Amino acid sequence: MSLFFIPDKIYTGAGSITEAENVLLSLGRKALIVTGGHVVKLNCFKVLTDILDKGGITYTVFSGVTGEPTDKMIEEGLDIYKRNGCDFIIGIGGGSPLDSMKAIAAMSVNEGKISDYMGKVIGGKLPPMVAIPTTAGTGSEATQFTVITDSEKDVKMLLKGDVLLPDIAIVDPDFTMTSPPSVTASTGLDALTHAVEAYTSQKAQPLTDAVALDAVSRIFRYLPRAYRDGSDRKAREEMSIAALEAGFAINNSSVTIVHGMSRPIGALFHVPHGLSNAMLLPTCMRFACDGAYEKFAELGEAVCVTRSSMTVEEKARAFVTALGKLCTICEVPTLAEYGVDMEMFRNSMDKMADDALASGSPQNTAKRVSKEDIIRIYKSVS
Repeated sequence: MSLFFIPDKIYTGAGSITEAENVLLSLGRKALIVTGGHVVKLNCFKVLTDILDKGGITYTVFSGVTGEPTDKMIEEGLDIYKRNGCDFIIGIGGGSPLDSMKAIAAMSVNEGKISDYMGKVIGGKLPPMVAIPTTAGTGSEATQFTVITDSEKDVKMLLKGDVLLPDIAIVDPDFTMTSPPSVTASTGLDALTHAVEAYTSQKAQPLTDAVALDAVSRIFRYLPRAYRDGSDRKAREEMSIAALEAGFAINNSSVTIVHGMSRPIGALFHVPHGLSNAMLLPTCMRFACDGAYEKFAELGEAVCVTRSSMTVEEKARAFVTALGKLCTICEVPTLAEYGVDMEMFRNSMDKMADDALASGSPQNTAKRVSKEDIIRIYKSVS
């Protein structure tokens, strides 16, 4: 028997925040809004605050989430939450504000520092959380995970606990319309990584298979459209649903080798999470392919890159090839093209491999993953 966790309430579609208005206004007296500095300038932020103002809900804003969240940002947001007497939290933005919201909520009822919970399951009765994504990719609105960088150890911590699952997810594709092409690509490929890893994970189950397979199909069809034309409303709608589905999938079957290897790249070289996933995705899946030929073949069939005359192995490898082509369409740079110091990267491989294995994600891969395997893959992408 397998459990399948999703948020208590999910609102989807254009204008869904309006549908969620009554529930939003019932969660507490004062909200902490966690976001980034650019989001506060967008119309979606005004839509949210207008609803709170009209409903007589006071709020304070923590817009100090710059880049990917660190323990220092969480401490700053927590201080604002406590000093202002907030009793519920709204995260609006990309994955970083949503992850920060979860970490702040967790530390509002738990002792110590966020870094104390690395490798532990977070518990406690957290304040109500509302997740409002403005990108189609991270799926954080649908997961019981948060990723926070320990700034002292240069480690991206994967923190988990059922209580980290937001109470309400509001997935309005209109809020993603302003995402520039680079963000559209990196977040979309992040969602693709979630779906592919969930489908091929050792922890996969029938429900995760269903949503992961559908997410992969949607992303292959609509990510190129959203990347080429950000005003393509149909593509934005489909990508929002795909990202949500992929979030459901990883929340219940977890991620594998790509995420394990990408987190250290983000921690040490500050490559955005979705982009570092995309840089690794084709190579990591080529490695994992022979551990789950049938699953990879099914993915190939779902995105129409196979022929009936192909063997299962050929279908599986056709899908991996298609992953590389999609990354090319989305103009994913190499590490060197992005500006990573490659000498420093090579000198860091041993630590990165240790950190990747310590995260636990590679162990979910459909075949055994050794430290030597991880170092070999790092070398191949460098």
